[in-house]
Amino acid sequence: MLNISGLYIYPIKSLGGIKVNSAVLTDRGLEHDRRWMLVDENNRFLSQRENIQMALLKASLVSDGIKVTYTPEGTSVVIPFKPITQTPVDVTIWDDKCMAHLVSTELDTWFSSKLGIDSRLVYMPDDSLRQTDLRYTDEGAITSFSDAYPMLIIGQSSLDDLNNRLDEPLPMDRFRPNIVFTGGEPYSEDMMKHIRINGIDLFGVKLCARCVMTTVDQVTGQKGKEPLKTLAKYRLRNNKIYFGQNLVYLGNGKLNVGDELQVIEEHTEERFFI
Repeated sequence: MLNISGLYIYPIKSLGGIKVNSAVLTDRGLEHDRRWMLVDENNRFLSQRENIQMALLKASLVSDGIKVTYTPEGTSVVIPFKPITQTPVDVTIWDDKCMAHLVSTELDTWFSSKLGIDSRLVYMPDDSLRQTDLRYTDEGAITSFSDAYPMLIIGQSSLDDLNNRLDEPLPMDRFRPNIVFTGGEPYSEDMMKHIRINGIDLFGVKLCARCVMTTVDQVTGQKGKEPLKTLAKYRLRNNKIYFGQNLVYLGNGKLNVGDELQVIEEHTEERFFI
């Protein structure tokens, strides 16, 4: 039997995640997941890929918003669930452009001072509809400020298998999943084409190609070579390293830790040669 063992949201793109016991599934991912994002002076998204100090900003849920703490100092701010200004601005995520709202000049100043770069905080309102990659999904499937898809799933056994190959084991936070499940064989998520959780139908549309962000220690902000060095030995295909699978879904609902994950259909093609 497969069961959800962990649920995670990442309210601000590329900042620390939050482990939750349950999460509402909205039209573009789990509630609050990557609805906020930091952008540079050109309104392009900021990422740990280029700014590893972002790992030192940790998020938590409080009654009136998202609390962000800068761990080296222990200082924090609270981001309201709704933007203060609601001033529209076009932002860029990879090759996509979409509309967002500026949140607060005071928060912009705070983030800029902690990161040491000019940055502005933006929020994705409900009427900003960002289409997922049409090469892999149907028209109408949308996502928030995630890289490309609204959900990412990884099996705990996959991480266990990887850690058995490493000199020092790594935590799941290196891979930023939304759903972690127990049970099944390592990398069984690769083959999941149609799964059902709590009556919600989810579809595996593309394996997740991993980047240097997985090499950043989410506690210290230090960068190393693992896990990409080891993953490249057995998870490399077409010059990309894969770990986890991206999901889209039909309908809304609620996911809970402990929910059973039913595999309705698997992909027929052999997706990896391990």
